[in-house]
This record gives sequence, structure tokens and C-alpha cells, in this order.
Amino acid sequence: MDISVVAAAREDDSPVDEPLRVAVVADRLGYGEVWVGEGATWDSFVLATAIGGATERVALTAGPVPVSVRDPLTIVRGAASVAAVTGRPVGVALGTSSKRVVEGVHGRPRTRPAAALAESAEAVRRLMHGEPGEAIVPGSVFRRRQRPPGGAVTVAAFGDRAIATAAEHSDRMLLDVVSPEQVRELRGKLTAAAERAGRTPPRLAAWLPAAVDPEPESLTQVLRSIVGYLTVPGYSDVFADAGYGEAVELAASGADPDTLLAALPPEAATTVGLVGDVATVRARVDAYAAAGLDEIALVPATAGDRGGERTLSALLDVRGQRG
Repeated sequence: MDISVVAAAREDDSPVDEPLRVAVVADRLGYGEVWVGEGATWDSFVLATAIGGATERVALTAGPVPVSVRDPLTIVRGAASVAAVTGRPVGVALGTSSKRVVEGVHGRPRTRPAAALAESAEAVRRLMHGEPGEAIVPGSVFRRRQRPPGGAVTVAAFGDRAIATAAEHSDRMLLDVVSPEQVRELRGKLTAAAERAGRTPPRLAAWLPAAVDPEPESLTQVLRSIVGYLTVPGYSDVFADAGYGEAVELAASGADPDTLLAALPPEAATTVGLVGDVATVRARVDAYAAAGLDEIALVPATAGDRGGERTLSALLDVRGQRG
């Protein structure tokens, strides 16, 4: 089991510069890779460049970036630019994002998201491996001047069409806040899709909220990060089966996030994350590994744990025992 760290995940009310602190802690502790997600606050490539300047060795993955608002060349050019400035390998992660983000924030239509993801992944994979001197795109008079970014192509997937895209075009498929049971099911779908595509299945990673010996505010932060999933098909059943049917029903009725947060007990944080003492978290890591996960990307709670220092330090031995 590989363990990486997510410096910037979904939007919350943590300090704007908290991702830099998380990345610095991860680098100092010896984690090998930091993910730099994109949202309404940070541009992934700018933040990744800042992280590269503030750290010594950690590899970088920018994204997931929404394919409906960034074209393939823009994505790869961004990664190559970060790699050139930082001297680190830089990968990219692609996703469809949500209508709330694509249309509500960017003002762009989120049409044919599965098709857009497939088209972008195919193009990005090709562009990631171009060499200096080649046409920047076929038929263009402009030539490549940057070296390839050197990192992996990751596709965030959950639905069947996105999984097929990941199987065909990615080095790694990414899941977000999933239970071990979901990992087992999605691993099976990924393996089957890769067989149909005639490829070795890509590695399977998941962003998982993490809080070791959490403070109350840490638990609240984790719970806030999952309330939005209570209405998502495939997730709502997981929470209902775990005993949180009342919260699922409230979400279906259109309840606001604060109401949903109040309906979720602290124990709900363990359904799709790594929360508890070290022994509990270690057992949970084992459960994810047994379900078929290759990599856990820790999304450390930082409320009550500046930079995620306590959680990332506590999980070093887990990382060491599992590769």
C-alpha cells in the first residue's frame, strides 16, 4: 500500500494557505507525493509551483482538474511548466467535477461529461509524452520547448463510463471518500474494463479523510467534507447501511449542510475515512488494502491539527509497513 498526501482537497473554511503547510509537513516527514486539487480558491498549477518552492523533494500531482473548463494542452502545459520551475516530476489528475462547480462557478456548460473526460484523457496521455522539438499538436507550426512533466496521468472515476476511460487511458484511477466495500466493487469494475481494453489495470488510489486521535473540531471538519455525498447514488446507500438513514433522508429532502452535519454523529466519519486512534486507523488501512486499493491519499484534518502534523506523523509507521 502506497501512502500519499492531499494538500488541497475540497473547499472548506480552513486558512487559505493551509495547503502549503500540509505539503511542507508531508515533505519533511518523507511522504513521496503530494496532490494539489483544484477548486474555487486555488489554481492547481500555481499552488503546485508554490509547494515545489517550499519543499525539497516531494513529487506533485495537479488536480483533479475539471475537463470541462481546461483543454488538454492547457493541462499538460501547466504540468510541464510546474516541472520546469520546480525540477520535480509532475502528474495530472482529470475529473468531470460537478455541475455546481463547472456551471455555477466557471459559467461553462457541463455537457457530455463522460465523453469530455474520455476525449480529454486520451489527448492528455498523448501530450504528456511528447518530446522537445516535436509539433506541440499534430499539424501545428509551434514546437515543444519543455520536457515532458514526468508524472502519471490519473483519472477520477466512479461511474461505469469514467471507469472505462480510466482503464483505457490512465496510469492510475482515483476514487474519493469511499468505503472498503465500494473499493471492492469498483476494483472489480476497473479490472473488467481493463481486460476489455486489453490493458493491465491501472493502479487504484483513493482520497480518504484522515484524523488520528482527532480533536472535536477535526471530526467536524471530516464530517463537513462528507455531507455532500449523502445524496449521491452509490454513497447514500453506504451511509444508510451504516445506520445513518435519518441523515440520508434529510439530505434527500433538501436539508442544508448545517442540518445534515447536526444529524451525523462523530462515528459517521469512520464510514469513508481513517479516523480514530492509531490501532483503529491501521486496521482500517488493512481493510482498504484487502479490498483492492493500491494507494491511500491522506486528506488530513487540519482543524485542531495545524498542517495535519499529528495525523501525518502518526501514520508514518503505517506507510513504512506497507510501502
